[in-house]
Amino acid sequence: MRSGGRAVMLTLVAAGLALFTAPTLGPGTADFAAAPTPVAPVVEPPPLTLDELSARVDPAVVTLSASAGFSGVAGTGFVVAPDGIVLTNFHVVEHATDISAVHMGNGLIYDATVLGYDKSRDVAVVQLITAADLPVVELAPDALPEVGDAVTAIGNASGAGVLVPAPGAVTALDQRVLTRSSVDGSRNTLERMIRVDADVRAGDSGGPLFDAWGRVIGVNTAGLSEDARNGTEYSPPQAPEAYAVPIAEAVAVLDQVVSGRSGGTVHVGPTPYFGVSVRDVSVFENKPALGAAVVSVAPDSPAQTLGLSSTDIIVKFDGTDVRSASDLSEALIGRVPGESAAVEWVDDSGIRSSGTVTLAQGMPSA
Repeated sequence: MRSGGRAVMLTLVAAGLALFTAPTLGPGTADFAAAPTPVAPVVEPPPLTLDELSARVDPAVVTLSASAGFSGVAGTGFVVAPDGIVLTNFHVVEHATDISAVHMGNGLIYDATVLGYDKSRDVAVVQLITAADLPVVELAPDALPEVGDAVTAIGNASGAGVLVPAPGAVTALDQRVLTRSSVDGSRNTLERMIRVDADVRAGDSGGPLFDAWGRVIGVNTAGLSEDARNGTEYSPPQAPEAYAVPIAEAVAVLDQVVSGRSGGTVHVGPTPYFGVSVRDVSVFENKPALGAAVVSVAPDSPAQTLGLSSTDIIVKFDGTDVRSASDLSEALIGRVPGESAAVEWVDDSGIRSSGTVTLAQGMPSA
């Protein structure tokens, strides 16, 4: 969002009823209807000004720096528990070996660790080590905003380490978005996104999207690239357009991570490392089997120790059939470093081999 974010690729209640039985009236009695007790209407306080909103919410926001070797990513997060549990985007911490956070309320710098994540929803849960008694954000009471609602995205714009508010409005709900990482070019498709016309930039990734009263309705995730916003000699500038994960989706990941249960697309705890890059095998390819085709094997990895090569197709992982690259990713979701698993694969000539691999410690990844 405003260094290290993802750019959107635009081609890119009803009242309850109580059932009751009326008393039987005796002779000479009259049936009088009791007058309803007046209920005072719920009146929302007036919307906050931009300065009021920033003053209220900034103390619960952190700027994040994640590094992996010689590369780094700047992003944003927000505190959801006083002991320093923070929500952010998965792509902010993906592959990170070191993560630090600056708390904008107290100015302290915290080392941080990833507790769990869901790449499919681009949500990660981070723990600020040694944090205590931090202010937390307020979550919006409704699952989704309405189109036209005023919103403000707040984040570490352009990775400058200063929170910058970007006001706008909700323009659409339930959007499907293809995103591209500005760091490594990898792509991801996100579902059920909130679209807004706030000027969200690189560095804003993982920051909160607030309603007019300073309540979080989403996690800022994707925005137009700088070229798209500013225009080039080949294309005119485009109006601001950005996307956020609905807060209900992010909280679902948070709840599962806090409960300590890996499953589905949510991984909890340290990341296991296998050491292969894989792709799907097309039924139209002249291959001896369907499965996860090995594209590359990392040097000194468990996969290399096992004997896998870039011509192999993984067809089974610890007793589970592997029919695609995503099958292998799902098989690894519930694993932890140090665990062993039986692997079966087929080489280019159709010969089936098997072996047991011990998973190593890895960085947050799919």
